[in-house]
Amino acid sequence: MENQNTLYLNDLAKESLRVSARWCLFLAVLGFIGLALMLLVGLFWGFSTQSNPGFGIFGAAKKGIGVFYILCAAFYIPPVMYLYRYATATTEALRINSTESLAFALQNLKSHHKYLGISMIVLISLYILMVIGLVVYMMRMTRGF
Repeated sequence: MENQNTLYLNDLAKESLRVSARWCLFLAVLGFIGLALMLLVGLFWGFSTQSNPGFGIFGAAKKGIGVFYILCAAFYIPPVMYLYRYATATTEALRINSTESLAFALQNLKSHHKYLGISMIVLISLYILMVIGLVVYMMRMTRGF
């Protein structure tokens, strides 16, 4: 009896996965470089000494800017890791013809897309709240005059 759970990939599917993995690896490497730069900027702004007290509000906000960059970098780590795992596991799966490695790769690709999708929902919700807040603020300001 033939196994119904076996998936065979033709040459076009394998080549498409191979090219996809290369591009994802490239994007993941760029993501890691971006993460490193964000962390460096965050550490620079967050922990640099305040050399000129004449900066006023900007000088006081330096630590806040540093923390913001570090938080952005922390938020950016999971999708870059998922993309990297997808790329490396897909390359490995195609090299050794491993269904398990391909399944792991596709799980990481799914997690990458899910993370980005949920992030977009959260960001769009925040934008909507900001617009509502701006409208309420403007309405209050116009009533005061």
